[in-house]
Amino acid sequence: MADKKLILEQEYSRVFYGVDLLKNRAPLIGISGNFRDGDCTLAAGYYKSLIAAGATPVIIPPYSDIRLLTSLVETLDGVVLSGGADIDPDYLQEPPIDGIEINPERDKPELLLIKLLMDRHIPILGICRGMQMLSAALGGKLYQDIYSQHNNECICHSQKIARGLTSHSVTIEKDTLLQSLMNTEILDVNSFHHQAVKSVPQGFVVSAMAEDGIIEAMESVDYQPVLGVQWHPECMLAEGNMVMMPLFHWLVKEAELFAKAKDFHKNHLTLDSHCDSPMFFDCGAHFNVCNPGIEVAYSYVGEDSPDGQETFRYNPLVDIHKMNRGGLDAVFMVAYLRQMERDDAALCAATAKADRLLALIKQRIAECSGSAAIAYTPDNLYSNKQQGIKSVVLGIENGYAIAKDISNIERYQKEGVAYMTLCHNGDNDICDSARGNSEHNGLSAFGKEVVAEMNRVGMMVDLSHASEKSFYDTLDLSSVPVICSHSSSRTLCDHPRNLTDDQMKALAQKGGVAQVCMYSGFLKKGAQATIDDAIKHIMYMIDVMGIDHVGIGSDFDGGGGLPGLEDASRFNYLTRRLISEGLSFTDLKKIWGENFVTVWSRIRDAKQ
Repeated sequence: MADKKLILEQEYSRVFYGVDLLKNRAPLIGISGNFRDGDCTLAAGYYKSLIAAGATPVIIPPYSDIRLLTSLVETLDGVVLSGGADIDPDYLQEPPIDGIEINPERDKPELLLIKLLMDRHIPILGICRGMQMLSAALGGKLYQDIYSQHNNECICHSQKIARGLTSHSVTIEKDTLLQSLMNTEILDVNSFHHQAVKSVPQGFVVSAMAEDGIIEAMESVDYQPVLGVQWHPECMLAEGNMVMMPLFHWLVKEAELFAKAKDFHKNHLTLDSHCDSPMFFDCGAHFNVCNPGIEVAYSYVGEDSPDGQETFRYNPLVDIHKMNRGGLDAVFMVAYLRQMERDDAALCAATAKADRLLALIKQRIAECSGSAAIAYTPDNLYSNKQQGIKSVVLGIENGYAIAKDISNIERYQKEGVAYMTLCHNGDNDICDSARGNSEHNGLSAFGKEVVAEMNRVGMMVDLSHASEKSFYDTLDLSSVPVICSHSSSRTLCDHPRNLTDDQMKALAQKGGVAQVCMYSGFLKKGAQATIDDAIKHIMYMIDVMGIDHVGIGSDFDGGGGLPGLEDASRFNYLTRRLISEGLSFTDLKKIWGENFVTVWSRIRDAKQ
């Protein structure tokens, strides 16, 4: 008879003294537990399918404590929403019909769980009830009972034969994720349900249908790794049928990418070099809450009011919660000044507005009770990261803020302003803008004094928005590297705000950095850009400038934001995509902040 204890010790020793599991860990995938006869239960097919696909499965019991659920979700790399009993129609805001069997222990926990998962963009595979829960949580519609509510005569969706056998076929839509995974347009499936998805939520498409018109699969088209199927693929593995394993392999692959990106963000500083959120602080937004939407005047952000309307409702894209979900450690927040008149009164008002906005940034960050802090030096960024504190760095967008008083530069630097963008959309007293009239033919005489003074006090010179002549004048004059805090490639998108290849090469030769901007109009001409276009710009600029001179400056709340990169909570997804492009953690570390911080440190060290 085998010595079971000896076998156990041998197995433990093989793992303990073998591979480093922390460096080669399988992704952790949660499975929502069923609840039956007073116990949390789980069919074996779920965890066996995940193990076969290369994941570490854990069961998620049905509990509703939002703090505990949030803590759990933060540890997960993917989730399977399992099958089970019917959904309470109260959650669908519908009166119940006869014949449903609800499971009151599961509904609330799983609806909360789905919201938490979607906020963090964690990969999800919904199975039968799990697909229905996804639809219910995200705004889709359900049939409480297809046999009494569906218009067509239904095939049998509650098969009586063994669960691992197939009962009918579904038609898979062309050009869907599901088709790419299953490599067929007709798929034999099993079926154990009488509730189903009636209409899919916004951001999803139907990817498979039964012959009677019942939706059998849905998937996200909003750059979310979410897939739902009405059948039970886990039952087929139990019968030795491997045809459904591509579904589990897909989830595990997505979870592996998510885990890698999460590990990167956990262990390395990540920095966004430009956002305009203080513009909305001035309208009542706060940094320590997820703002539900605030009223903003069109004229305030430099836009004409459409159809005579004076305001629009806007949900700011950067706050401490979105930074947490996206794994972002630090953000440069600028006091943005629209270019206006340049008479004495207007210049005085510009300086006063910059002062007010900078004070408001500090006030908003002070509201965060130790969860965020102003970073005044590069060292602050790293010490805050170690303490789990988000960093906000001060900047000024448009040298219009200093008026004609060069002493304001040193005053702002002492206040914590790390960089100043020399101009915005329009020439000012410092230089010509990329959207200006070439008033000075580059830097003005005053502008040359400004650049020299910024060098002296250790403030970074930002050339985003500057004309080409202003760019080259500054590069020739500056004794230290300069930055472009939010600029993209003109070769890929011919816009005067973007950098030519020659500009990028010259910037790199002088030791500077260009931070890719996530504003659609600077990424793609004549159409809505997506995260795919942002990736193209990042990779192209790396090719032109080298990996040591490229970074990320989102321009969130200043027009930035793309499908797939809608706000700061999506930065983890950007990292996932860059990993898929073949970038190493060393590469990512440079792009996500090291390059920019190196320039900032060099300029501070050179100040007189």
